[in-house]
Amino acid sequence: MKVVTVEEMRHIEAASDAAGHSYAAMMERAGRAVAEAVVRQVGVAGRAVLVLVGPGNNGGDGLVAARHLAEHGAAVTCYLLRPRDPSADENFRLVQERGIAVVLAADDPQRVQLRRLAAEAEVVLDALLGTGARPPLRGTAAAVLREVGAVVAARRQAAPRLTLTRLTMPSPTGPRRPLVVAVDGPSGLDYESGALDEAALPADLTVTFAYPKRGHFRFPGAGALGDLIVADIGTDPALAADIALEVADPEMVRRLLPPRPPDGHKGTFGKAMIVAGSVNYTGAAYLAGAAATKAGAGLVTLALPTAIHAPVAAHLAEATYLPLPHAQGVIAPPAADLVGERSVGYDALLIGPGLGRTPETRTFVERVLSRAALPPLVVDADGLNILSELEDWPARLPPGTVLTPHPGEMARLMGVRTGAVQGDRLAVARGQAAAWGHFVVLKGAHTVVAAPDGRAVIEPFANPGLATAGTGDVLAGTIVALLAQGVEPFEAAVAGAYLHGLAGELARELVGAAGMTAGDVLEHLPHAWHLLDVGHRPAGRLAS
Repeated sequence: MKVVTVEEMRHIEAASDAAGHSYAAMMERAGRAVAEAVVRQVGVAGRAVLVLVGPGNNGGDGLVAARHLAEHGAAVTCYLLRPRDPSADENFRLVQERGIAVVLAADDPQRVQLRRLAAEAEVVLDALLGTGARPPLRGTAAAVLREVGAVVAARRQAAPRLTLTRLTMPSPTGPRRPLVVAVDGPSGLDYESGALDEAALPADLTVTFAYPKRGHFRFPGAGALGDLIVADIGTDPALAADIALEVADPEMVRRLLPPRPPDGHKGTFGKAMIVAGSVNYTGAAYLAGAAATKAGAGLVTLALPTAIHAPVAAHLAEATYLPLPHAQGVIAPPAADLVGERSVGYDALLIGPGLGRTPETRTFVERVLSRAALPPLVVDADGLNILSELEDWPARLPPGTVLTPHPGEMARLMGVRTGAVQGDRLAVARGQAAAWGHFVVLKGAHTVVAAPDGRAVIEPFANPGLATAGTGDVLAGTIVALLAQGVEPFEAAVAGAYLHGLAGELARELVGAAGMTAGDVLEHLPHAWHLLDVGHRPAGRLAS
């Protein structure tokens, strides 16, 4: 699925209209999609729905949604920011014809009716301002949003969040009320930068049209969307063919994952070597190795300091091991020759998780990288930190290496402050992938995967449960496993980050974000793959 700028979306809509798929038809489909999304969330029959209607196309979408919600039995009231002329506005005329209640903001100067409507509504639909508006908001729009936001906040604060059915078992009372739904995005969102006006009404559900916009994946705006749904409004996909930026979705990742033929064997699914661990970071080696086994690699070899071989092997029986010489628990420089010799015949190599940043590990990494031939390479964690200390480090790496930095590691590689990375993650990832000639996986909320040729994919996950030690090791192990199975580096990075993010969502659903651990993500990797359903049915299975 493509991710577009506001200008690109305008071009797509204009081209669609010129080709005969009119603006009116697109608006009808957009509003109907919003209504259907609301109906799927809550039963609207007999329930009060407040639709905040702006003066532009976003308001038109809201009027269409209001009509369809009324047809589903909702008691709809449209609160108009400005008057609309029924002789020139077909959607407003249809709303009037159906007897849907309309209140003009100009007739409610003290916002008394607005507060009453917001207090009674089961659903609040924000269709005030769309992609053409940018913060800061002023005037009536800002006042309306503040009033509704205050009422919504007060209602949610007053409502009991849970009831104690047993002394030890709190249970939720149900969905939050009112349900706040944003049309395209919360009014006050900058659809390019992700900036968000302070008066914006955070949504529980956002329905955008044709394609998500860049601002949907940039904070703080991304944090105010709730669940994001992308609705088809009938535009021709060919109109977006030249757009290089995409967001990963299940269909994309399903195509990228390698097949699992029923007659496959260990060699079919590749051999991955992982150089990781030290006495201070024993878990990193385990997590990366276990992730590679759970992400489908046929054989995983953990190359680690002999000092931590026993404890790691006790927890990970599925891997094979290459114990390495060490100096006080960190890999010693002479181990480079052993890794170089033994990595011949492997399909992918990961270096970095938990290595530490001692002079010994730096020399070790330098010696490994100096070898003429290495398998396709992933560099993570302390491997990246060591690279940042080496002169001309991009030239030392095999072509097409996958780098998996978090923002701090990215800043060290670039020689800048972390804020410079977070200011525009997409531009940074794309720019550095091109400058370095390697694939960049810039981790974080909405991980960005960028290729040297300008391709980029945004991952759809923003999960605070992943902000914990060890989850990066799981991601690196997942990517190297896909590389070992023959997936090309960019595709392995995209699919690996998606599997990792989906496993994180499954873990969050089960245990919540606050107590999630890297081990929880690890355990759900096979479930994530299974949900994508890429495997072949075993030959000869009979239907019961």
